[in-house]
Amino acid sequence: GSISQPLNPKVEHWTLHSAPLACKDVVRPLVQLDPIHLAGNWALVVGSMNDAAHLERFKTRDSALINFASASETASISFTRNFNLNGTCRYLTSNITLAGSGFSIAEFNITMTFLFTSCPDCLVMRFSEVPEKPLCLYLFSRRRQLEQKEMEEFRAQVEMVEQKEMEEFMAQLKCCGLPEPFVMDPTKELCQEQPESQPTAAAHTEEITVKPKA
Repeated sequence: GSISQPLNPKVEHWTLHSAPLACKDVVRPLVQLDPIHLAGNWALVVGSMNDAAHLERFKTRDSALINFASASETASISFTRNFNLNGTCRYLTSNITLAGSGFSIAEFNITMTFLFTSCPDCLVMRFSEVPEKPLCLYLFSRRRQLEQKEMEEFRAQVEMVEQKEMEEFMAQLKCCGLPEPFVMDPTKELCQEQPESQPTAAAHTEEITVKPKA
């Protein structure tokens, strides 16, 4: 079945009841990135993109997880994207350097900018090719990991994300000129750590396919 669903009719609820804010406040980049805060796994909760082909690829993912791993106190970080595609895990790893409010991945000519969010265990990431033209906006959270460990709690946790953070995220989408978001199915299995037998890419991106753990 579909792994991403339009957020209607809740989108209307969030939009109608959200207080108007100036876009410069809604989509302001983080002033200072904390590598310690970034470290670890973040599950994709919801995303929006302005390209139809990208959206179709997005829908084929059962789940998505990102990981930031710092080998030292420097700004150099390993950035891994884990995708569950129809029960198969794929891993893409790049070396990145934090600069300003985000980082770039040269292979894809993409700049990622972290935006301010009032949610303490969330990341809002804006992907752009040129500064004033966002390609997509993603909301990640630590909370999905708790859902995986304690499945009976996941519905309440998803509701918490919706009630506390979705109005803010909807305002950010509007200011970026992006369409209604699609939410990931929190019941789908996440791909966890990259297999130890597969080395992390030193200066390039690679793709590895493994089956999720039973």
